[in-house]
Amino acid sequence: MSIVLSPPTIIPIEGPLVFLAGPIQGAPDWQSDAIRWFVEHAPTFSVASPRRLDRSREFDYAAQVDWETHYLRRAAENGVILFWLAHESVGVPGRSYAQTSRFELAEWKVRHERDDVRLVIGIEDGFSGARYIQHRFGQDCPRVPIVSSLAAVCAAAVELIGR
Repeated sequence: MSIVLSPPTIIPIEGPLVFLAGPIQGAPDWQSDAIRWFVEHAPTFSVASPRRLDRSREFDYAAQVDWETHYLRRAAENGVILFWLAHESVGVPGRSYAQTSRFELAEWKVRHERDDVRLVIGIEDGFSGARYIQHRFGQDCPRVPIVSSLAAVCAAAVELIGR
């Protein structure tokens, strides 16, 4: 059975980890769909989703960033970082859509190039900047799969871990 991790609690895990990277603010809840996919199709994998499941607690920015950093690094060591770049569904005033995800994508692109970290990228139709991301990854990281559906990016993650 899959272990699903969400902020702010950090626990040790065994085996491969899939980290669900991508927009939260202004995005549909694609993480729940991805978790359901892994539970059904890859139940032996652990999944780390930065979307908080327990919204009753007060949001702690530092704890959130520390949680994400911990599990991103853990997935880089044993697993895969899955980026799903969902289209914007709701504008968030004063915030550029997917600003943190774009920074993280660039960070992990460099780590892939330097350390061969396993990445998979899914880009939903309508995500702004998709053409640039596809072009740059095609130039610099041709082994990183880039697909256009959530199911395909989840399947690509499973295949990449299996290699």
